[in-house]
Amino acid sequence: MHPDAETTPAGKLRARALGVPLAGRPGEHNAITDVAGVQVGYTTLISGSGLTGEETVRTGVTAILPRGREGIGVACAAGWSCLNGNGEMTGTTWISETGSLAVPVLLTNTHAVGACHRGTIDWVVARQPDSEGWLLPVVAETWDGYLNDVNADSVHPGHAKQAIEAAGPGPVEEGSVGGGTGMNCYGFKGGNGTASRIVDHGTDRYVVGVFLQANFGRRRELTVAGVRVGPVLSDDNPMEEQDPAAPPGAGSVIVVVATDAPLLPGQCQALARRVPLGLARTGTTGSHFSGDIFLAFSTANHGALSSTQQAGGYERLRFVAWGGMDAFYEAVVQAVEEAVLNALVANETMIGRAGHRSPALPHARLRQLLRDQSTAASRE
Repeated sequence: MHPDAETTPAGKLRARALGVPLAGRPGEHNAITDVAGVQVGYTTLISGSGLTGEETVRTGVTAILPRGREGIGVACAAGWSCLNGNGEMTGTTWISETGSLAVPVLLTNTHAVGACHRGTIDWVVARQPDSEGWLLPVVAETWDGYLNDVNADSVHPGHAKQAIEAAGPGPVEEGSVGGGTGMNCYGFKGGNGTASRIVDHGTDRYVVGVFLQANFGRRRELTVAGVRVGPVLSDDNPMEEQDPAAPPGAGSVIVVVATDAPLLPGQCQALARRVPLGLARTGTTGSHFSGDIFLAFSTANHGALSSTQQAGGYERLRFVAWGGMDAFYEAVVQAVEEAVLNALVANETMIGRAGHRSPALPHARLRQLLRDQSTAASRE
């Protein structure tokens, strides 16, 4: 891991900078972009003071490009899974049918799915004007209505296009940017988080990267590196105390898993099914009011799964033996846990709609709780 990976590009601290002990070997940037070719871009929309009666915008769009802008239309093996269905990710029936993903993945707020869907189509058509094909964009959402005027017409197709155009490799900004701008997690300010793990497979080395939009969890559940800190940090919890429209634990989480390991579509789905194990390490038990939807893809086997008409033709897939998948499952669980913590740590208090306030996770108190636990364990 690069020494600078303990902070975001904007200089915000990440979980490891607080001394949080986390298992596994991160990639260079400890981000989904450690998977070669994967790019991430944002459009962040913030306006209004939060005064009652004034439209307040705290939202945006995140774009994840599996093969970068030049690779749109080149399929990746893919699979998806769902823990709780109170949410939306478009395009999943086609992913199930073909086992492939060939379009950008966009994350936004609940009522902006349509705008991002249209924006993705507009961007692809503008880039490929001679194409007469069709598209089934992949757009996923979580609800930001505590801080954002979610019913306002804030996100337009052009914002989706901007996020796609902004996508790039390297370090990824976390916290309250892009689609994660108005999100909350465990009653603290939430949003975007990312992490990666290196996996050795025989003589080969691969990367598993995770990106998530965290908007879930009850404060009392929060667990950091095995330490149940939520009950101790139960004060200053305005979201649960003041907003009956947002039951504790509501809001949703979207997780995207990428790897350069050669996998079958069914193996990608198996990675997606492991995501809840990583979420559970941070304490959540799930909520009826949360849409928890997960997507995984492999950038290997370039050119396969093309879905083109080839009379009498065949395609070939190279893939990890099923018996060798455990290390990749472990990487998913570890990276998901860290990505959630990064979303919490790399954040600041935000004031939003109707004066609603989402407090930042208190770094100093968390450090002390972890030190106390470590001291107590050493005495046993």
